[in-house]
Amino acid sequence: MRISCYAQASGRVQGVGFRYFVLREATQRGIGGWVRNCEDGSVQMLLQGEEQAVQLLLQRIREGTVWIQVENPDNDTVPQEREFSIRY
Repeated sequence: MRISCYAQASGRVQGVGFRYFVLREATQRGIGGWVRNCEDGSVQMLLQGEEQAVQLLLQRIREGTVWIQVENPDNDTVPQEREFSIRY
């Protein structure tokens, strides 16, 4: 089943390659949508694809990397888009 998930991540998520990390992980999983930095230091995302793929991506986002540390990820369902992009 395809789902759409709006998510917002805070923590160490700007200036550490987080958007490109999400773009790469989303592309590998066939997920559409977008990711963008917010003025408050958080990052917003729209993730659309097969439920299992979206859930796996959300797990990878929660895990982060050596440089990326996500705190308090929040998500909800929303209408779907077909492609993935970075927004400004």
